[in-house]
Amino acid sequence: MSLYSFAQWLDQTPWSIALHESIWAYPIIESVHVLTLCLFVGLATVLDLRLLGLTFKKTAVSEITEKLLPWTTAGFIVMVITGVLLFYGIPLRTYGNVFFRAKVIFLILAGINVWYFHSGIFKKVKTWDHDAVPPARARMAGAFSLVLWAAVIIAGRFIAYNWFDKSVH
Repeated sequence: MSLYSFAQWLDQTPWSIALHESIWAYPIIESVHVLTLCLFVGLATVLDLRLLGLTFKKTAVSEITEKLLPWTTAGFIVMVITGVLLFYGIPLRTYGNVFFRAKVIFLILAGINVWYFHSGIFKKVKTWDHDAVPPARARMAGAFSLVLWAAVIIAGRFIAYNWFDKSVH
């Protein structure tokens, strides 16, 4: 089964139709998605700016991570769940949307960046935890994070305005 066939099947399920046609459900889910995006990206930005050596220079990176990571994780989980529900509500239109595809690519790249940071750079945090300006690899991970999450947000916002979608009028 191709992804397009899956999207076609999903589009015809009663729950997908009900979600898309609901006066309240889709807008509420979209609002929760945006709010948890703000929570997640806002807190990730605090860490990224610390990794760049621009803020909280006297606070240990591990302390910032320890305090923010539970909230960042919670925001991310709810953001992903609501994002899946938004896709579920209009799967065919979303699947064919060039901005959705870009958003998925940026999400994958952001995920790789998070993995790279936590599986390598952050494991040696004790050696640079209190440095006002972290090492180059940590700064690079913070910069990539800022750029990729900005790209996710921009692409996500443009999903509603797909000028290239010829199938939906």
